Order: sequence, then C-alpha cells, then structure tokens
Amino acid sequence: MTKTLLRALRGEPVWPPPVWLMRQAGRYLPEYRAVRASVPDFIALCTTPALAAEVTLQPIRRFGFDAAILFSDILILPWALGQGLEYREGEGPVLPAIRDEATFRRLDRARLAERTAPVMEAVRQVRSGLVREGFGTTALIGFAGAPFTVACYMIEGAGSRDFTATRTLAWQNPSLFDRIIELLTETTVSYLAAQVAAGAESLMLFDSWAGVLAPSQFRRYVIEPTRRIVAALREQFPDLLVIGFPRMAGLSIAAYAHETGVNAVGLDTAMDLTQVLPLLPHSVAAQGNLDPLVVVSGGSAMTEETIAILAAMRGRPCIFNLGHGIVPQTPPEHVAALIELVRAS
Repeated sequence: MTKTLLRALRGEPVWPPPVWLMRQAGRYLPEYRAVRASVPDFIALCTTPALAAEVTLQPIRRFGFDAAILFSDILILPWALGQGLEYREGEGPVLPAIRDEATFRRLDRARLAERTAPVMEAVRQVRSGLVREGFGTTALIGFAGAPFTVACYMIEGAGSRDFTATRTLAWQNPSLFDRIIELLTETTVSYLAAQVAAGAESLMLFDSWAGVLAPSQFRRYVIEPTRRIVAALREQFPDLLVIGFPRMAGLSIAAYAHETGVNAVGLDTAMDLTQVLPLLPHSVAAQGNLDPLVVVSGGSAMTEETIAILAAMRGRPCIFNLGHGIVPQTPPEHVAALIELVRAS
C-alpha cells in the first residue's frame, strides 16, 4: 500500500502533500483528556503501552492523518538514564539540574533498554493497531529529542525562555558539556534503533531549542550530533527515513539540511518559505510550517495562510504540518477543516 509520507521522505513531490501535525495527539481532543484523567501522572501515560498506543491512534481515527507519531515525550530518555523527572501542573517538566561532574556521573545507561521497553511495546501496538483499524496507508513516526534540546532540560532543570544555565555551561565548561552531548548522542541512537526494530517506519528528531545557540555552537551541538545519529542509524537500517526539526535555526537551516543526512527538515513558523526553500537540497523534503495559532482562529485567515504555504511548496517533496505543536485551545473542527483544505489543493 502507498504511504504518501514515506514517498515524500524519499524525495517524491507527492500532491496533495501528506499531512500530519506536531502534537496531534493531546489536550485539544476530548478523547485524550478522558484517557489522561485515568492515570496518576504524565510519565505513567507515556509508559503504559496500551494507553500510549490509544492516544497515538485517537487523532488518526478522528482526522485520518497520513502519519501517526508515537505518543511519548522527549524527556523519557533522561528519565530512563536515571535523572529524576516529574511534570507539575502549571510548570511543566522539573528535573534535578545536571551542572557538574558529580551530578553527571549519576546518569546510568545500564537500564536504558529496560526502562524504555514500554515505549517499544507501544510502538508495536500502534503499528498493529493501524493495520487492524483499517489505516494501512498511515505511516508510523518514532521520535526522540535531539541531544542539545534534551541537554537544555537536563542542565536547566526545567523549561526556560533562553536556557541561560545551559548556554553558560557550554561556554564555561565545554568538556563537561561535550560529554553530556556525547552520552545523549549515543543513547539516542540506541533508543531510536529500538523504535525502528519495534515497527517505526520513519523517525523525527526534535531540536526545539536549537535556535538559542551561536552559529559556531549550532554546528557543534546541533548539526554534528544529528549527523552522527543519522549515520549510526543508517548503518543498522540503510533505508531509514529521518525528519529533523531544528527550530529557530534561521539561515543555519541550510547547513543543517545539506550536512546532517536527514530526509526532511521541519520549518518553524517564522520561516519565510520563499527565502528558505531555495536554500534546501531539492531532494530534502520541507515540512511545515503553518502557525498553530492560525488554526485556533480558523476561517479565512487559516485558509489564506494554508494556500500560501501550499503554493510555495508545490513542485518539491513536502509534508504539510505546523511550524510548532498544536495548542490545547485548538477547536478540533478547525483541524478537520485544515485537512480538507490541504487535500483539496
């Protein structure tokens, strides 16, 4: 069966383009909220395979997206390495900050496979569920946070507007920072390889905070780790398809697209497609980049923005998506209208 997402990732200019949305499984759906209310915390939801699989499939049942993306979280990896993690209402993730040798040495990769085993079971259940429920042309995307972005939370100990502690550590103690990135690079390869073995057909690397780095550090901590991850995974899975999302990369997106080996680049909301697309290799698919808040608004604004994005991307391999994750206040009926609009193009 033809899976349009995989065709686009292989460099085919499929039209209309495949469509899926970042955070398409989540709080804007009443069926998700019902499941979330049944578990004590967010980590339990991510590590209970039947529930993680269920919420992954919910938006596919409702909207018929061209891809399902595993429901999980980028911080499952540091959690599996033994770093404490909790999600507090109104605060988001909170972790014990890693800013010196002593706290870094507490991380332990020995239990990585054991602690992430429920994630792999969720992948298997989603893959079989897609077939069982009649979504045989829907591709399954596995994912991880890219090393720099995961390091931001591990070092900062929480979310941040500018990750000052992380950036300061990178300048003041590059030896320690390099070791953190090295550990995350190696363990991300293992984590993602296990997802592919369990049934993920493509992968996405979320580097949500790549844009806070200076250009020299962007190359060192974003491009190089991504290149190494993609190369190592392709040694095991030569035909593997990978989407990279270096959010807020600006003009550095060109070097990222040319040098990392990814099959597609996610473009954030601020990217002007008329300026950015000519910088990308034509064989690399462009993914994006509708403003999530215009989907909240809906109506003519959403229609006009969507048509402009489609016009800019037509004729090249592309995937229609948002420029960042869908927000909780999004009306589901606006999402349905968006998909209809893309597929009618």
